[in-house]
Amino acid sequence: MLAVKNLRVEFGPRVIFKDLSFSVGEKERIAFAGHNGAGKSTLMKCIGGVLEPNGGQITKPKHHRIGYLPQEGIHIAGISLYDEVESAFAESKKIQQQISELEKQLPDLDSSSPQYNNLLNDIGELELRLEGHDPARIKPRIHAVLTGLGFKPDDMDRDCSEFSGGWQMRIAMAKLFLAEPEILLLDEPTNHLDINAQRFMEQYLHSYKGAIILISHDRSMMDGLTTRTIAFHHGRAEEFTGNYSSYETQLRERQETLKKQKIAQDREIAKIEQFINRFRAQANKASQVQSRIKQLAKIERIEIDAEDATMSFRFPDPPPSTHLVAKIENASQQYGALKVIENFNFEATRGDKIAIVGPNGAGKSTFCRLITGDEAPTSGHHELGPKTLPSFFNQNHADELDPTLTILETIERIQTTGSKISARDILGCFLFRGDDVYKKIGVLSGGERSRVALVRMLVRSANFLILDEPTNHLDMQSQDILQKALIDYPGTLLIVSHNRDFLDPIVQKTLEFRPSLPPRLFAGNLTYYLDKIEAEENGNHSQSPKTPTTKTPSQPSSQNSKERRKQEAALRQKRNQLLKPLQNELQTVEKSIAELESAQATLTAHLESPEVMADPEKLRETTNAYDSIARKLENAFSKWEELSSQIEKTEAELNQ
Repeated sequence: MLAVKNLRVEFGPRVIFKDLSFSVGEKERIAFAGHNGAGKSTLMKCIGGVLEPNGGQITKPKHHRIGYLPQEGIHIAGISLYDEVESAFAESKKIQQQISELEKQLPDLDSSSPQYNNLLNDIGELELRLEGHDPARIKPRIHAVLTGLGFKPDDMDRDCSEFSGGWQMRIAMAKLFLAEPEILLLDEPTNHLDINAQRFMEQYLHSYKGAIILISHDRSMMDGLTTRTIAFHHGRAEEFTGNYSSYETQLRERQETLKKQKIAQDREIAKIEQFINRFRAQANKASQVQSRIKQLAKIERIEIDAEDATMSFRFPDPPPSTHLVAKIENASQQYGALKVIENFNFEATRGDKIAIVGPNGAGKSTFCRLITGDEAPTSGHHELGPKTLPSFFNQNHADELDPTLTILETIERIQTTGSKISARDILGCFLFRGDDVYKKIGVLSGGERSRVALVRMLVRSANFLILDEPTNHLDMQSQDILQKALIDYPGTLLIVSHNRDFLDPIVQKTLEFRPSLPPRLFAGNLTYYLDKIEAEENGNHSQSPKTPTTKTPSQPSSQNSKERRKQEAALRQKRNQLLKPLQNELQTVEKSIAELESAQATLTAHLESPEVMADPEKLRETTNAYDSIARKLENAFSKWEELSSQIEKTEAELNQ
């Protein structure tokens, strides 16, 4: 279907890849893999006709079409959403018109003439190309694809310029899907999709009739879709059979084999060099020495790439938090007439790791701003625990960076003292290596600025992390580094993402936001949540989750709803009887700790004042008061630890 032969691309002295050859068969699913900047998008642009290679050729059959979706840069204006997407069928309409014009010529020709037969053949060929483009199904197909990607019925007549950059990418995706090119090129298609649109896209691609070439940092999507991987590394491209996880396994095996081969080669080279050095001066060994010198020159040295060394990142040790980290009570938020969140109650407690999912515009980012206190609710109450130290990352934080600073200066100015990893090493984990760290913020791309903002947040000491789409501009290696750090992170975490493979090992709960519906908390990770949603969509309502934050015992499918509600009410009553008094007492102790710490800070300031230091009586009184407060504070913390343990033990027993 498509053949790439001896392709070469270079930018100045840098060779992106050379002598690259491979073919794409019908209905193949191929992944391009490698670090950011390794050449994946460059090759895709060459195949899509956007970039001219420096050498080699790309060939495809005459009537085969290639559809290319870039990472960003789509801007459509001056046409309605529906008309823009309908233009995907322009070719089929053109073919219909050609058939109609040829059919008009038939009556004027002798049916036994060669011209008549040639005309029939041309019509037949056009009808074959038109096959599958049923004009009657154009409108319902357009509505199905647009709805699947998150557009609403009243969006159809809106001008495309009214949609943001992410939605513009969805428009381009919808148009490509409907055009059904024989080869579909997708460069990071999930970057601008929420979880519902991503589910639709994956289902659509699984049944796609043409070939697909995919670049993505979503491992679960690639594993479920691709069957061959082309990996780019240090100017080379290698082919691997199987999906992405299979490629990673094969790559590790190849690297281990390469290391063993290098050890053996180094030994052989050492022996040859030893012989040469030993007998170089002996005339009777001259021919043997020359032979070995030639042998040495012919050896193709095995190189082990330094960048393949495993890197890791660990969060600065966060200060301990109270059991209650943050909560909102009866919180509502609206912008003008638009109600985003209404009468919502939520608590984040110490150690919670929660995924936040839902379609764009459902309130995920608004909730993140409310729970951190970055934004006050229109009505209701927000509270942070007395020892909560939040750190919030969202894509807008990239715009707050100082454009005059270098990347390294930006991180060093914020990095916590005593950190166990240097700023340069941390930046290396997130794709800023070598001299890249000396680039000014002002010259970076949007994705690079976003990565700097993420690193800037990660090096702060915090016990409450809120991350809004942190993986959008990270490659697989950086995602793995961040994932491992978040798994080991001892604080509380809320994370907005749709990347299932990234989230599943990290989170224990999933909070779902839906437009015009109350949020729901699922007692499981993203895969658990998606299974429950699928069960609901299939009509299996007995498996649908409940809104309480704890797991409820599974009920036999034969129980009616009345019995189920009765058992749930009994469980809630038991929880209130056992947990509520403990939680109320814990809140009282936490309030007391906050008051005592404030009093302690005041006394510390008095002790340091010249007036108290000069008066022995005042110094004695203040010191005694300070000691008394310190004892009370120590007792309060002991009580807090005791109550926290009781609450955790009780919750564990109730969840059994």
